[in-house]
Amino acid sequence: MELLDKILNQENLNKAYKKVVSNKGVAGVDGITVDEVAEYIKEHKEEIISKIKERKYKPQPVKRVQIPKENGKMRNLGIPTVIDRIIQQAMIQVLSPIFEEQFNDNSFGFRPGRSCERAVLKALEYLNDGYDWIVDIDLEKFFDTVNQDRLITIIRSTIKDGNVVSLISKYLKAGVMDKGVIKPTKVGTPQGGNLSPLLSNIMLNELDKELTVRGLNFVRYADDCIILVKSEKAANRVLNSITKFIEKKLGLKVNAEKSKVTRPTQTKYLGFSFWSTKGGKWKPKPHIKSYQKLKRKLKQLTDRSLSICLDNRIKQINYVVRGWVNYFRIANMKQSITDIDKHLRTRIRVIIWKQWKKITRREKALVQLGVEPTLAHNVACTRKGYYQICRTTYVQFAINIDRLRKRGLVFLLDQYSKVHIECTD
Repeated sequence: MELLDKILNQENLNKAYKKVVSNKGVAGVDGITVDEVAEYIKEHKEEIISKIKERKYKPQPVKRVQIPKENGKMRNLGIPTVIDRIIQQAMIQVLSPIFEEQFNDNSFGFRPGRSCERAVLKALEYLNDGYDWIVDIDLEKFFDTVNQDRLITIIRSTIKDGNVVSLISKYLKAGVMDKGVIKPTKVGTPQGGNLSPLLSNIMLNELDKELTVRGLNFVRYADDCIILVKSEKAANRVLNSITKFIEKKLGLKVNAEKSKVTRPTQTKYLGFSFWSTKGGKWKPKPHIKSYQKLKRKLKQLTDRSLSICLDNRIKQINYVVRGWVNYFRIANMKQSITDIDKHLRTRIRVIIWKQWKKITRREKALVQLGVEPTLAHNVACTRKGYYQICRTTYVQFAINIDRLRKRGLVFLLDQYSKVHIECTD
């Protein structure tokens, strides 16, 4: 069976359809949503399959959207139509196992059974083996600068079905619709499509091969790559030579300002940094910028002027807390998240205090929560600011940790303790 026939196999297409629909997502340039696509497929399925087999199928341009990056700049994403997402997903399901056999064990991004956590743990292995000088390679706008001709040449060396290669090429050149204007895409692979992660790994596997041939220790997650060596001199040499290889052989651009030789304590890799115990063993911790990002998010969600009921607010906070702790669960962070929890509780108390509004309601609420009546009256009548009063012993006693837990609030430290218990079970 030809590779294209495997992609267009009914069972494979059904599996792709279910995957795309379960992921939901927004409509592409044609406006067809995941809820509407089933009806469209019933009417046009045979026509689409026939066009693909005859090389007449023309993918729709991707819809350009921008999302903010941590540095304040914007990242371009390309959203294909739902139909194109299904076709791309069908391709991924057939092509991924073929390329998986070629990919390096030190590549962790967008691959089954691999994760950021495993990438960081692999980096720790090298650090604790004495490879504690880090070459941090930053590829400038990788997804926007991939040389399509070189990528297709690499794909052809593995995929011999010309129909499949032609379809991949069409998706690369499908164009992008930005503010109603269709622009050609002569370089790059739009970040956001189902094919994009596999294509990025195919391109960067060439870098993995080169690093392996040179006998270098490295860890790569998509375009985030670090190389670990034993001396500063070796690190500088590697930075210079690998930069030349990436730019000349792969046609990609290395960001000279961000690429650098660094030490583990100064490194930010996948949101992590590293610290050394007294015995000289390296361990992971969240980078300071990861903490800052978390604090900004919690601050937004606990803004007392935000028009949202407390239950929904708590639900959103819990979503952030669980996600953040689960991501960084291998890191040492007990003291830091204890401090963040303390600040979070104060901000929640401020919200509740503001909701009570009137003196009589505040006094009544404090009494109901166990505060002595005279003291409750004095506290309710205070002219102190929100934060001052909510840091007092009386309000902390009334709105204590257990009561906040019963209300449903999940604390960072509680979640951290939970995932550590699960890891040891």
